Amino acid sequence: MSTVIPLGAAGADLATVGGKGASLAALARAGLPVPGGFHITTAAYRAFTADFRADILAAASAGDAGRIASLFAGREVPGPIAAEILAAHAALGEDVAVAVRSSATAEDLPTLSFAGQQDTYLGVRAEGLLEAVKRCWASLWNARAIAYRDRNGVPHADVALAVVVQELVDADAAGVMFTADPVTGDRGRTVINASWGLGEAVVGGHVTPDTVVVAGGAVAEERTGDKSTMTVRIPGGTRQEPVPQDMRRAPVLTGTQALTLAALGARVQELYGAPVDVEWARHGGAFAIVQARPVTGLRPPTEEWNDSLKGDHLWTAGNLGEAIPDVMTPITWSFVRLFINEAMPATTMPGFDLVGNIGGRFYMNMSVIVSAARALGMRGRLGAVEQVFGRLPPGLEVPLLQVSRWRIIKAVLPTAVRIRRRVRANLKGMRPFLAGAPRRCQELHAAIRAASSPAELAGLWPGAVEPHLVTACRMLEAAGRQGGTVLVRTRDELRRMTGDGDAEAMLTGGDGELASLGLVTGLGRLAAGEITRETFAAVYGHRGPHEFEVSIPRPGEDPEWIDAQLAGLRDLQADDDADAPRARRRAAGEDAWARFARRHPRRVARMRARVRRWHAVVRDREATRSEVVRVFWVLRAFVLRAGELTGHGDDLFYLYLDELLAVLDGDTAPLERVPVRRATYEAYAALPPYPVLIVGRFDPVRWAADPGRRTDVHDARGTSVPVGEAVTGFPGAPGVVEGIARVITRPEDGVRLRPGEILVTTLTNVGWTPLFPRAAAVVTDLGAPLSHASIVARELGIPAVVGTGNATMRIHDGDRIRVDGERGTVEPLTA
Repeated sequence: MSTVIPLGAAGADLATVGGKGASLAALARAGLPVPGGFHITTAAYRAFTADFRADILAAASAGDAGRIASLFAGREVPGPIAAEILAAHAALGEDVAVAVRSSATAEDLPTLSFAGQQDTYLGVRAEGLLEAVKRCWASLWNARAIAYRDRNGVPHADVALAVVVQELVDADAAGVMFTADPVTGDRGRTVINASWGLGEAVVGGHVTPDTVVVAGGAVAEERTGDKSTMTVRIPGGTRQEPVPQDMRRAPVLTGTQALTLAALGARVQELYGAPVDVEWARHGGAFAIVQARPVTGLRPPTEEWNDSLKGDHLWTAGNLGEAIPDVMTPITWSFVRLFINEAMPATTMPGFDLVGNIGGRFYMNMSVIVSAARALGMRGRLGAVEQVFGRLPPGLEVPLLQVSRWRIIKAVLPTAVRIRRRVRANLKGMRPFLAGAPRRCQELHAAIRAASSPAELAGLWPGAVEPHLVTACRMLEAAGRQGGTVLVRTRDELRRMTGDGDAEAMLTGGDGELASLGLVTGLGRLAAGEITRETFAAVYGHRGPHEFEVSIPRPGEDPEWIDAQLAGLRDLQADDDADAPRARRRAAGEDAWARFARRHPRRVARMRARVRRWHAVVRDREATRSEVVRVFWVLRAFVLRAGELTGHGDDLFYLYLDELLAVLDGDTAPLERVPVRRATYEAYAALPPYPVLIVGRFDPVRWAADPGRRTDVHDARGTSVPVGEAVTGFPGAPGVVEGIARVITRPEDGVRLRPGEILVTTLTNVGWTPLFPRAAAVVTDLGAPLSHASIVARELGIPAVVGTGNATMRIHDGDRIRVDGERGTVEPLTA
């Protein structure tokens, strides 16, 4: 093998010139603008190290990089090799300044980059060239390179090192370009970093560069960095210098130059057949490519699930966002949309989405709801919206739909009339439905299990499963709408007459138990030996922390979940005062009614009747919601059986409903989308929960990467709602408690909550209910007076403050706090 070969030589492959060298050779052969130069091959390295290779390997095994450095420093480059190197350099021109770059045989590979493990020397001339080459060879054995190979299982005996010598571009600007977004993995975005001077300031992280994003053949984003320093050439090398003040905030690239660079990047990517990381330099307006490698560690291709891009709307995770807290698989999103269309059609607006999928999470469009209320002359009723969806922070203006008032009225009123008729009709059948729904779900489970072919299973969807889902959703709609606005107006009137604390106390303790407390009741009966696990699963096992996400097992099919909850109950039952909160709740309610009777003696009977009606509506709403959730367990069984019968297993969770039904009919084309969908789901699921409120365009990945991100509000308009210093929210359930805060983000981590501690979390749903008896109080970011946390906490006699927006931002795990569920405040206490 020759010891020196031209830069674009046909034989410049990985074994001969290393990863970096082979890449540059391919670029040169393709006619891309690569600075001239030559390779010093691995043959030269092997010749130089032949007589002390065994010593190198022994020292590497011992991790003694210093010993290896001494071995290299004590030897000279053999005469014939030195002569070839100097002759090749002279052929470039009269004492041309060059970059001397290490190029290992285990480098710039598709799965391992080894970036920065070996050395590079810039501004080298003839007199220092041989020493720079020798130091590059030695850098194959520096401590970080040895450790990197050990970590990645690359045998030391298998590696060798070539050296690339290239003319050093006297760059006025340089930087790095990624032909796929390195943060999001988006292959449709080319991200360019640019700064003044040579590229080492950017590559070495010494400067905040400009960032330009090119997408769709145009500049999509531009951010100008504060480029305080730059790398410049000096005789014999380079140095860092301050950037002149007038250049620091000036953009390095024009839009045309950014597009030119992106076009070069596209050519390099085409050559590699994969996204690439390109180091570039600019001199005299012309661009040169000084290095390129495949991008390693890039996220797999993904889709974008992001309805925030559809317009400037206000989205909230309140209310149903509590019930659907997870990143949703595509099949779940299909089922949820069907649920919304049937259970909440009255607030739909043609041309606008009432609900949205933002990064896989469920959000409701408050702009639609507020615009409709204002168009219908119901501004004074917007307080009722807060009771359902949560309070908006002061200063946050709701962007309204850009449509005429007449168009909204024309769209909403006919729907409202139809809904009133439908509700009246469905209320007549609600009691029989509730009585028969559990049995009907058992029959559907049995029919699904009995289906022996994809075609037979597919026939169950329109003939049995979908009709029962639609019926359950419409019964929930009817239950929540019976009595008109009784839920909101009763609470509002009580608050005006008695204050928040007494109002909440008077609204507890209705006849019959809420379905939301079923898990607590069922676990208690199971722990006491009153029922078997089979009975628990059949009666209560459909409810849980992830009850709408059909890819996740229900409690009734998860013995470990049941065991964990029973263990928590045993801890609680050891406390003799386990029933004390309910006793306090009953006493508080009686005292509140007594005060009401003294103030309004003639209104007691009427108010008690209204509160009984309030309880009846709440019970019906919670009972029908429970049956909707029971149907979602049937939907899970349907998808699982489809996976069994088709042989495609859990891949079917990553299809939409129409696609799943197509697969059951024998069309396998939708399955091609599964890998990308699965990668999209996993990417979103790895992110923290998004802000409670989102205005305008929102990028979940970039938000999660921001160390200053807020979890309460994201407003793309650039307006900044102040972060409240105090933690305040809705009075959820009365009572004052002091104790240790336990900040818990997932119900699976509930074991951390000890009896008597205060549960602080983003949201709660039915799946959190088994934790409530252990909690001295509950504080949530999300929620409203009619949300789950409020209703359940009131029934259990646990003080609660809900819908704070920022509790998990302000309260730290282990803080001692005071929760006042009557005033809706949370105060820190000194130790």
